[in-house]
Amino acid sequence: MTTGTLKLGTRGSQLAMTQSGIVAESLTAATGVAVELVVIKTTGDRVTDRPLQQVGGKGLFTKEIEDALLAGDVDFAVHSMKDMPTDAPEGLIIAAVPERVDPRDALVGARLQDLAAGAVVGTGSVRRALQLRDLRPDLEIRGIRGNVDTRIAKQRAGDYDAILLAMAGLTRLGRAGDVSEALEPEQMIPAVGQGALAIQCRGGDARVIELLESIHHERTGLCVQAERAFLAAVSGGCSAPAACYAQFDDGMVHADGVWAADEDGEPKRMRLQADPLHVHAMGTELATRLMTP
Repeated sequence: MTTGTLKLGTRGSQLAMTQSGIVAESLTAATGVAVELVVIKTTGDRVTDRPLQQVGGKGLFTKEIEDALLAGDVDFAVHSMKDMPTDAPEGLIIAAVPERVDPRDALVGARLQDLAAGAVVGTGSVRRALQLRDLRPDLEIRGIRGNVDTRIAKQRAGDYDAILLAMAGLTRLGRAGDVSEALEPEQMIPAVGQGALAIQCRGGDARVIELLESIHHERTGLCVQAERAFLAAVSGGCSAPAACYAQFDDGMVHADGVWAADEDGEPKRMRLQADPLHVHAMGTELATRLMTP
């Protein structure tokens, strides 16, 4: 294969750089092609004093990177799948999805059962807040922004009794030891694509697409396809009060979904399954059923 260096567009956060580094090393190991990381600052990185749902718009952590891809400034990009809008810009595709890591949500600071009534739990996610209220309506849920280190520092300073974070990010940053409890999907359904990465490139770049296929994980790709079909059907972004998590087992894809009419609503849950050829339709059907009164 070709040995020309590829430019990888990435956010500059510690987690994004770690994830992109993992992908770069995997791609080089599989193909022999060198990869150079190019840091690009996004709207979500610049605006840190407001909840994401107040900032508005889609692609808060992806738009500027996608613009660089379309301009030819970088050859491909690595995103957290849960940050990816379901309607990609014309000319760009998700060419590969590496194998997913732990998709669960995690509590830092205390176990769920050990939190006293009225304890303050920090999360910037309406999905997490929705399900946490259902699990423990006696808790106070308070917004939080910032990277992993910033959030953990706020919790340790006493601003929060516990905070909710993605287990995948903590694991990739070597901070799994900070976790008090990982919540199983039966308790809290993860965000669409949580724990997975999206590797994006130009749809017409056959050379890059061929290279990226070497690190694609088919079963993860099928599960993410089902989840993103669900998200598209509920017309939600990363701030939607809905979630879907799919797993591949015994030749079938099983998807669990949760949805509420608004962030203060009553969550509805459902599970469906389908063979690998019909995962997109299953995701759409799961959303439709949940939204049907």
